[in-house]
Amino acid sequence: MRLPRPATLRGQIILTIVVALAIAQALTLWLFIDQRALAVRSALALEAADRAGNIARLLQDAPVDLHPQILRAASSPLVQFSLAKAPIVEGADHPGPNWIAQRIRTILGPGNDGSVRVEMLHGPMTDAMPPMAGATPSMLRMHQEMTGGQRSTLELKLSISLPKGDWLNMVSRFHEPPYQIVGSEIATFIVTAALLAMVLWLALSRVVGPLKGLALAADRLGRGEDTEPLRPEGPEEMRRVASAFNQMQERLHRFVNERTKLLGAVGHDLRSPLTALRVRAEMVDDEETRDRMIATIVEMQEMVEATLAFARGMATTEPVESVQLVDFLGGLTDEISEAGGAVTLGHVPGVVMRMRRNAMRRALRNLIENALRYGTRATVSAREDVGGVTITVEDEGPGIPPESLERVFDPFVRLETSRSRETGGIGLGLSIARTIVLAHGGQIALENRPEGGLRAIVRLPTEAQGRSTSP
Repeated sequence: MRLPRPATLRGQIILTIVVALAIAQALTLWLFIDQRALAVRSALALEAADRAGNIARLLQDAPVDLHPQILRAASSPLVQFSLAKAPIVEGADHPGPNWIAQRIRTILGPGNDGSVRVEMLHGPMTDAMPPMAGATPSMLRMHQEMTGGQRSTLELKLSISLPKGDWLNMVSRFHEPPYQIVGSEIATFIVTAALLAMVLWLALSRVVGPLKGLALAADRLGRGEDTEPLRPEGPEEMRRVASAFNQMQERLHRFVNERTKLLGAVGHDLRSPLTALRVRAEMVDDEETRDRMIATIVEMQEMVEATLAFARGMATTEPVESVQLVDFLGGLTDEISEAGGAVTLGHVPGVVMRMRRNAMRRALRNLIENALRYGTRATVSAREDVGGVTITVEDEGPGIPPESLERVFDPFVRLETSRSRETGGIGLGLSIARTIVLAHGGQIALENRPEGGLRAIVRLPTEAQGRSTSP
């Protein structure tokens, strides 16, 4: 399962840096605890070595009858001393730091050549570990209270040879005190993270601000709206992006305008030759030939007019305005109904759309008239989706073969045998509709209805899509 994270770039960068800071803080704390544990073990071992060395000197100088009293006085719940004929640290290869033995020899003084054996073990303490030799019940209870239930222990064993052949044995079990995180450490991390997040929030504004402007401008450009050139601001990379976007927008506008003007000029220039041809055709004496020539010229004139209409559909000179969708579709269907078309308006949400009113009216009119021509009855409805609105135009006709659902959007394509025996016009109605819808940043598609008929689907972005949320 993915962990929740901020949706904005600024939030994700700040979260990444704060998490990195937390990991670094935890690593530093872990290293500190490890060094602290090492220092604690060294201090405990040093204290035990000093204590054992001083007890060994005291036993050498004190009478033998005082030795039991000295051992009892020196022992504690954590340290137990005893005299024996054999050392508890067996063998010459005993594991233990050499500096402990050197420390004890220094305390014993020069001329003391006695053997010092050290064994130090560190690890978790279990309930199965036997109690220290010589520990009284009261000592064990005191030891339990001092450890506080902690289970990690340091066990140190020392065997020091005395001049009369005895061995001073010491067993010490120290529980390392747990490290407790104090409130100042947490407060320091919180203050540091808050200050870092605040500084990053302000610093990233120079990056996030231009990015938001670029996103809004790109969305407006994709919906066919005229946008002001972006002002280069922020870091060098963002200024380059803004300049590149401005150049791209200028080139796109120039390219579309040139192609539109070219198509319109070609269609306009063909009007005069066609008019002249029709005049000459009227002078043909053979009536059958004259009628065929005039019919061909009329068809060519209709194609030219459709081409000019197509070019006007590609033009983007009409300003974009906010339109109430219910009123817009209601007025369009009422107008077609008054002209004799059997069109019904279904459910339409009360949303506001940004569009070129006349161009979109033309596109939807083409779809509705196409549905009426082949299906005799049309139903127009709309629903609100995430980030947009879907407008559907449904008819009750025979539908379109699935392999031709995309091809009918190409200019001058007509499927006369698939939906009707009538020619159905020049074949530019759907092309014009698609051009207008795409210019608004939308999508258009056709699909056959399961119950029969065709459904035209137009998806348009709403005005809210052009707005961005706060980071």
